[in-house]
Amino acid sequence: MKNFHHAENCPIRDILSRLSSKWAMLILITLDANEVMRFNDLQKSIGDISQRMLSVTLRTLEADGLIGRKAYPEIPPRVEYSLTPRGLSLIPYLEGLVGWALANMPQIMNEREEKVV
Repeated sequence: MKNFHHAENCPIRDILSRLSSKWAMLILITLDANEVMRFNDLQKSIGDISQRMLSVTLRTLEADGLIGRKAYPEIPPRVEYSLTPRGLSLIPYLEGLVGWALANMPQIMNEREEKVV
């Protein structure tokens, strides 16, 4: 096993810190389900995300090559977001995590309630 104790050399820490934000996985799963979406449609689908946070998270995911952004020279401007091949390759792992969370959440919630004093 490789030594990942040094934060600057740890790919696991780097990737997980980007994906474990409150919104990144939700955006990726939403884009996978809908293929191509506009900004306002993404915001409506997720619900409680602010415009600023959606914008910041989209830029981060685009910088990592997980989503693509296509701007159309129209009035009013139209911008569409979709998963890139790299983003699509991540979806099976996210679906596995979502499936695990759905299967285990009731037991986890019960155990949390039992541990509360």
